Amino acid sequence: MPLIKIINGVRQSGKSTLLSLLAAELEKRGIPEGQIIYRRYTALGSPGVYDAVSMYDDLRARTEGKGRCYLLLDEVQEVDGWEKAVNSLFEDDGHCLYITGSSSKLLADEFSTYISGRYVEIPVYPLSFDEFRAFRKDAGVEAYDIGSYIEYGGFPVISTGDFDSETAYQIIYGIYSSIIIRDIQRRHKVTNLDLFSRVVDFMLDNMGKTFSGASVVRFLKGQGRTQCVEQVYDYIRWLEEAFVVFRCQRYDLRGKEILATQEKYYLADHSLLYGLKGFHGTDTAAVIENIVYLELRRRGYKVYVGKLYDKEIDFVADKDKGKERLYVQVCRTMPSASDREVANLRSIRDSYPKVVVTLDRYGSDNLDGIRIIPLERFLLEA
Repeated sequence: MPLIKIINGVRQSGKSTLLSLLAAELEKRGIPEGQIIYRRYTALGSPGVYDAVSMYDDLRARTEGKGRCYLLLDEVQEVDGWEKAVNSLFEDDGHCLYITGSSSKLLADEFSTYISGRYVEIPVYPLSFDEFRAFRKDAGVEAYDIGSYIEYGGFPVISTGDFDSETAYQIIYGIYSSIIIRDIQRRHKVTNLDLFSRVVDFMLDNMGKTFSGASVVRFLKGQGRTQCVEQVYDYIRWLEEAFVVFRCQRYDLRGKEILATQEKYYLADHSLLYGLKGFHGTDTAAVIENIVYLELRRRGYKVYVGKLYDKEIDFVADKDKGKERLYVQVCRTMPSASDREVANLRSIRDSYPKVVVTLDRYGSDNLDGIRIIPLERFLLEA
């Protein structure tokens, strides 16, 4: 049965490029150019349709008499009621649809009701280390080692240019600003951007640490700002919806349940930290944890923070409803058998694989059955 393909992810992660590559591949396979219809729905690129009816009429006119067409619709969340037009084009006219968006609200209950069981979501993240290396080599940029990936991150626009770090971070800050203006401020009518920015600062300073909305409120109070917990959680939720941050819930390994408090948050790309706050060597431990978190998601894992009594496991990564599992600890330097990372993993009494990912390149490959993997090798493993 045909499915609507929904390509979803943070802005500037390469979704539009994927559509362009798809259009080229369809032409290569012999699909007539007139049956490949591309529309980009952004403030500057929109063909002038801003509601479901005009969107549907525009696409219906372009497909009339051409049989089954391939509709490549970019950033559809900019069109009010787009899901109604998409549903009609798919269900009534039988066209093949590929949709991109920069909001998790694309799969909100209303849209899911329209096409329940007839869509597949394809998450898109900024470049992995392997992709970063390939992009840099193709662009003739010589710096594509793990240090360069840590310094520049995975946004394609940065990876294909030979920028100095200051210029790169200015571009990344521009990406963040466009997200705030297009996907958050305008949509949610944020009036106090200073307060919103302070919440973002707190999250950046606590990347990879557990915190609650109440702790953010205490932080703001210390700065002479009063704010309710509900508003703070609204800000965090809007950042999640725009894929700026990802929430990583805690999982109680003993009780085998997801806990409702003290989550961690990770960035869509660690370079956002540098774009907003500059590059600081003291952030490296949190940055490599962020990199490992995203890599696990790219590989199709559901990722949790593990809790075992009073011990914390950085990541519990599950596939196939827990039938496949990987325990991961992340540290900057090579651990010893007595270090927390190894000790915490050793306390888990099941047979699933356990690894420590470290920035160090050399040292023991195994401690008490626990693999010690340099970050670069971990990221390049299939």
